[in-house]
Amino acid sequence: MSEASAGSFRAAFNSPARFRKEVFGGLAVALALIPEVLSFSILAGLDPKVGLFASVIMAMSIAITGGRPAMISAAAGSVAVVIAPLAHEHGLQYVLLTIWMAGILQVVMAVLGVAKLMRFIPRSVMLGFVNALGILMFTAQLGHLWQVPWLVYPLVALGLVIMVVWPRITTVIPAPLVAIVVVTMLTVIFGWQVPDVADQGELPTSLPGFVIPDLPWTKETILLCLPYALGVALVGLMESLLTAKLVDDLTDTHSDKTRESVGQGIGNMLAAAIGGMGVCAMIGQTMINVKESQARTRLSTFLAGVFLLILILVLGDTVGKISMAALVAVMFMVSFHTVDWHSVRTIHRMPLSETLVMLVTVIGTLVTNNLAVGVILGVLTASIAFARRVAHLVSVELEGNVYTVRGQLFFASSNDLVYAFDYTLPVDKIIVDFSEADIWDASTVAVLESVENKYASRGIAVEFRGLDGVSLARYQRISGLS
Repeated sequence: MSEASAGSFRAAFNSPARFRKEVFGGLAVALALIPEVLSFSILAGLDPKVGLFASVIMAMSIAITGGRPAMISAAAGSVAVVIAPLAHEHGLQYVLLTIWMAGILQVVMAVLGVAKLMRFIPRSVMLGFVNALGILMFTAQLGHLWQVPWLVYPLVALGLVIMVVWPRITTVIPAPLVAIVVVTMLTVIFGWQVPDVADQGELPTSLPGFVIPDLPWTKETILLCLPYALGVALVGLMESLLTAKLVDDLTDTHSDKTRESVGQGIGNMLAAAIGGMGVCAMIGQTMINVKESQARTRLSTFLAGVFLLILILVLGDTVGKISMAALVAVMFMVSFHTVDWHSVRTIHRMPLSETLVMLVTVIGTLVTNNLAVGVILGVLTASIAFARRVAHLVSVELEGNVYTVRGQLFFASSNDLVYAFDYTLPVDKIIVDFSEADIWDASTVAVLESVENKYASRGIAVEFRGLDGVSLARYQRISGLS
């Protein structure tokens, strides 16, 4: 069976065991989504139903249009942070236009090949991304443990014990789902007054309709929303593609990142069309689905949306009684499993540069509370570290009147090249041999021209020898432009 068919809807029905995992995975995700989405909606300064219905339509659409089976996308905190200032200052209608524009931008970016940029994200940045996610998910739950009844703490502990012990008994029913049901039943049966989902915000009672943003359609409006739309598009794609890559690694499968980018754009446009907020991949819920529930197909993602819709419309009162202690326990376990503990244990054995890249990614994410910023800082650090290492691999040797240059010549390695030559040699001509070197940029060509001019000012001719292929073409094209 091919990778594509292995994650298809049809594959979910290959066996009762597989179907059961997909169904229970979708249900566990739906239960875990509700408090998260409610919190993110409030964070963005929007009505809770805005995030809930956006999550429903996104889960259903991305299950069909997305490129990464079993990954969960919904109203995410990273997007909420981007649109919060716009929502607070201008209101929901401007947010809807922003999300429309973000969806269009994501589709355009997908067509332009933005997904291919994933190859430039080093493993050390991915490790930093994963570890930062684990820490963020853990710290995000601490607010639910502050100034709460003392019963919350033993209930959280009970939820953790269930999720550790239950998989040793059976894997038929996912441990997170069991923990949620058991802890919630105890609070209801005994009438314990502890925080529940209903405390996070009011659940909607009716379906949304098609919404056209009610605002002045002017150039000023477009320019006001455009920076936020670009931020949503970039942050959403980055988090989604990184999460997709993480799931690829966990499941030993390959996903279509371009298709996933298009699916994210379509999902955002559909979310805006029903009055919802921006959406992207959610690492915590994805881990519940893929790692805890062992779901692998598109069905689990689709059912997450179906179950979420049923829960908020039909079983709203029941859902409202779900104990937050149970959900906190689930997210604690998810955050623990998200961290790459092997990278932590072996950090002393890693090269210093890669350790630095991972730490910059983690710290950048934690300080800004923005995964995109952390990843960008990590990639920049990795690029600088790589350039520094490669720069030291260039050598210049003199034999007679022939200089032999070896290595990769670019801005970092060639800037000091001008000082590697002796301009006082008692000769009429020198030869510079590039047979073991490659020229990569205009900075190198400018340096070579400077070397040539310095010798010419002393009446010494210079012959560049050994340039061929791309290096020769690049030299000929750029030479004389500086």
